[in-house]
Amino acid sequence: MANPKDAIKEKSMVIQKEMLANLFTELSNAKANGKKVVYTFVPGNLTELILAMDMLPVYPEINALQSGMRKKSGSYIKDAEKLGFSEDVCTYVKCDIGMMLNGNIGPTGEKLPEPDLLLLSYTGCFTFLKWFENLERLYPGVEIAMLHTPYQEDGVITQDQINYMVKQLKEDVIPKMEKVAGKKLDYDRLAHMLDNAAKAEDLWVKVLETAKNRPSPIDSYFAGVYYMGPLNTAFRGTSEAVEYYEELLKEVTERMNLGLSPVTPEGEMKEEKFRLVVEGPPNWTNFREFWKIFYDMGAVIVASTYTKVGGLYDQGFRHEPGKPLESLSRYCMGCYTNLNLPQRVDLIEHYIKEYKADGFLINSIKSCNSFSAGQLLMMREVEQRCGIPVGFIESDLVDPRYFSYANIKNRLESYFQMLGQRKVILAQEEVAV
Repeated sequence: MANPKDAIKEKSMVIQKEMLANLFTELSNAKANGKKVVYTFVPGNLTELILAMDMLPVYPEINALQSGMRKKSGSYIKDAEKLGFSEDVCTYVKCDIGMMLNGNIGPTGEKLPEPDLLLLSYTGCFTFLKWFENLERLYPGVEIAMLHTPYQEDGVITQDQINYMVKQLKEDVIPKMEKVAGKKLDYDRLAHMLDNAAKAEDLWVKVLETAKNRPSPIDSYFAGVYYMGPLNTAFRGTSEAVEYYEELLKEVTERMNLGLSPVTPEGEMKEEKFRLVVEGPPNWTNFREFWKIFYDMGAVIVASTYTKVGGLYDQGFRHEPGKPLESLSRYCMGCYTNLNLPQRVDLIEHYIKEYKADGFLINSIKSCNSFSAGQLLMMREVEQRCGIPVGFIESDLVDPRYFSYANIKNRLESYFQMLGQRKVILAQEEVAV
């Protein structure tokens, strides 16, 4: 067994770690090098626009989850609560505010620069609006741009909605970005970056779809949060992202062809016993312990909704170089958090059937209303439609006070026991037929 401090990493994870380390180093030197910095969010982000303007992006929720994985989020959250933030406020927000109050030191130990622009592309999470209000107070006088994304209340994206978003981009967002950057947007460069984005998105979908294989060569939840990183953050639209996903697909395809199961922090998983679809974000403060409960029981997550928080590429969306602003608009409206409840249930049903899952599990996050609202209704609807066992556990994003290892482990063991009994019954019925 591997040393608990030394997680086994696939080559693609090592590459990604180097990419992120270089980014944070570049950020720490941004002011000295005259680079402008944009604070923005993952769902519905405008990364290609930011990079096309030669600016650098910072993602507050990424900093929060990294703080959670490094066991620093608890103290940051308490500092934010001392300022009056309620226990019910999104813990990403409180962790981020606490981190800034403590010097804004990033995941690599280097200080993050203050923003030159707060760029909010609102996509279904009301918390983002309040979060940026607090950032504005922390950084008075900073330029602010908001791209309002219409919620998919009726489950469709209309041309009027696209026109509304394009108008915002042309008349408000891009002019403010140009003002901060001190240069005009190069639309040819943006188109080139969108072409790179589409290539990376193609490769990402191919990676995800290897989980249809038995055994699945990947875990689409725990490992998936690593895999989705470059596409959901600062690298979409770059040649680096394309190269990363080419390497990842090569690596995953080789594992699939050899009939291997996913790589875990303790090495290759021995046997795939259960195939699950999971709804909701993971817990970051106890990420490895959380994952270990699953692979110790032979449970592989073959599809998850959280890995679609930054875009539903596996449902057909691609950025289009020939329609840059329309494409960015469609992307923002199509993120998972911008889907209505029936759309989310339909998507989960599709994953369960397409990936031949044995069960459906919800990890309900205490402080994340964007995901947690309606989850019990979703659970009942999915159970009725698909006829498979469903499970429900509760934790939090980055508040260690709301992760009970013993409670979650007991619930999951009972759930896996139920899945095992069902598989035995199904096998007996098949023999009888």
